[in-house]
Amino acid sequence: METRKVYLDNSATTSVAEEVLNAMLPYFREHMGNPNSLHAWGREARRAVDEARESVAALVGASPNEIVFTGGGSVSDNLAIKGAVWSAPEGKRHIITSAVEHHAVLDTFKWLGKRGCSVTILPVDEYGMVSPESLASAIRDDTLLVSVMYANNEVGTINPVEELGGICRERGVLFHTDAVQATGHIPIDVHKLPVDMLTMSSHKMYGPKGVGALYIRKGIKLTPLIHGGGQEFGLYSGTENVPCVVGMGTGARVALRLHEAGEAGRVSELRDQLLDGITSSIPDSFVTGHRTQRLPYHASVCVRRIEGEGILLRMDFAGIGVSSGSACTSGSLEPSHVLLAMGLDHATAHGSVRLTLGIDTTREDIGYVLEKFPPIVETLRKMSPYK
Repeated sequence: METRKVYLDNSATTSVAEEVLNAMLPYFREHMGNPNSLHAWGREARRAVDEARESVAALVGASPNEIVFTGGGSVSDNLAIKGAVWSAPEGKRHIITSAVEHHAVLDTFKWLGKRGCSVTILPVDEYGMVSPESLASAIRDDTLLVSVMYANNEVGTINPVEELGGICRERGVLFHTDAVQATGHIPIDVHKLPVDMLTMSSHKMYGPKGVGALYIRKGIKLTPLIHGGGQEFGLYSGTENVPCVVGMGTGARVALRLHEAGEAGRVSELRDQLLDGITSSIPDSFVTGHRTQRLPYHASVCVRRIEGEGILLRMDFAGIGVSSGSACTSGSLEPSHVLLAMGLDHATAHGSVRLTLGIDTTREDIGYVLEKFPPIVETLRKMSPYK
């Protein structure tokens, strides 16, 4: 089989869809107005921002005035969590999250824990899932906020968000979910879910990097991270990045169209082919995360007696782009905090590989990966000190 270029790191970032790029380009030069200006150029830019807001809102079942554009998923997480804490009534200083969150959430909780908040970090099961029972038992009279991710970026497990949010709603506790990996890939309707805030990121759904959004249910009060001109309903000051906002809005429309066309079914079939092929052809390999309650495009495995970094480098040499752990921490020598929280030992966790599919992934791509992956593992095991 000929050498191919196979990109399987869509959880780190997707490509920018051609439709998205074409929609963005005019707003760099021809339609360059500041959306806060009153003249024709400004009004044109404002219309573009408003249309993008409507598209993002439609993707998750929100109203446009419940969508705040930000600089990305990490910014949205910080705005949701810090903004809620800084607006909290007296006596509400307890916040809850899980052990497998993205560092944009975990590190924010740790930072707040050093500044007067009481922090509870919930354990997860062997699949990386938070149990509703553990959340219910952790909520106290002084609990203000719970933040649990919709779906895990490293292992693809989807949390029981409806149950978790329902518990929070019953107890009068704010519920935020980081849905960066889920938005645009599985159906989400925030007006049917007991969710108060939800984080999205453009570059995980065929849009540009550097722009995200936060859904904030009507009536929720947050203190802004940035003060200035009062843009984005006073919650994220600074002149809007119009080209990227337009790109996110167009990406939302692309994602909605892909869903309606059955893309999730197509890609989940390829995902299962990949997982079955890896575990059947590579001894001592196993799937991480929940086998069925997982994102349709997400495959993740551990290979025992080997380090994921070696696999990543040799797969790259073969023209295959994968990651070991999350993209934000793949440069670290420490094993994944997600896998450790799921109960894996350090040596096994070091053998993690994440392969995430996208709209360009084909059956031939999967066949190529299954041809190259087993001999790479065999070669590395011959060199490995682990026996």
